[in-house]
Amino acid sequence: MIIITGGAGFIGSNIAKALNNRGETNILIVDNLVKGKKMLNINDLDIADYMGKEAFLERIQSDDDFGGKVQAIFHQGACSATTEWNGKFIMENNYDYTKSLLHWCDRHKAQYLYASSASVYGAGSVFKEARQNELPINMYAYSKFQFDQYIRRFKPQVPQQIVGFRYFNVYGPREQHKGTMSSTAFHFHNQINETGVAKLFAGIDGYDNGEQRRDFIYIDDIVDVNLWFLDHPEQSGIFNLGTGRSESFNDMAKAVIKWHGKGKIDYIPFPDHLKGAYQSFTQADITHLRESGYRKAFRTVEDGVRCYLDAMTRDSK
Repeated sequence: MIIITGGAGFIGSNIAKALNNRGETNILIVDNLVKGKKMLNINDLDIADYMGKEAFLERIQSDDDFGGKVQAIFHQGACSATTEWNGKFIMENNYDYTKSLLHWCDRHKAQYLYASSASVYGAGSVFKEARQNELPINMYAYSKFQFDQYIRRFKPQVPQQIVGFRYFNVYGPREQHKGTMSSTAFHFHNQINETGVAKLFAGIDGYDNGEQRRDFIYIDDIVDVNLWFLDHPEQSGIFNLGTGRSESFNDMAKAVIKWHGKGKIDYIPFPDHLKGAYQSFTQADITHLRESGYRKAFRTVEDGVRCYLDAMTRDSK
């Protein structure tokens, strides 16, 4: 069996779909479906079972073996809101829960592949997996950073695979449930459809209007790396998972406008509540990932947006 926490979410449901495409259906999806529209992410999947997060955590804490051999846990479940400042809530959901799964995998010799985040680098300009580059600036980032620190201490003691992926700005199908936390590609697409105008933030931190830059990575590339590590259990570590390129929000908006064949850009004032807690630049150093043996190229924003919006068009028919 393969277990995917956050399996009805954006990345988790895409991993499950890719496993289905490989013929794997012995999958346990774990999630919280209080927001029932997330069901739309899993209604086309073939899985062995679904379990709510609370019931799953109880079984993890009681050391249940889930009826047999678990090959791997893809731990994608978390509170991903970078604007959430309830530290107790964030640490219980993103840190304590993640540790519980880690120790269960250790006891049951299962591969453990978990979602970290590029947010651990904060407002820094060096995005390489090293402690001196890490200074989180919000609670979400701190929870991810602290677990990575825990792994650095824990991994030398155990032989089985433990892999953390520092996701950069991921976009693609099955993210529609995320609301304000959905990607800019998703929001720009909807804005062009509704008003013909993509709204970008005005300049801040020395960047011109819309020229804040991020390492945007398409979901299929994220999934491909996850499954490559599943197939290579000898590889462990904490890895940046981005393209290695930074592209501007203007680039993203222009790619969406190009796909639509219409539209324009408008700039809005930068929100006060994001000042001091916003990354204006990210660009993954993927040297460590390449050294692991993963060699495939990553899509550009223009290529990724085309794949994304083509898929959205197909799905709406």
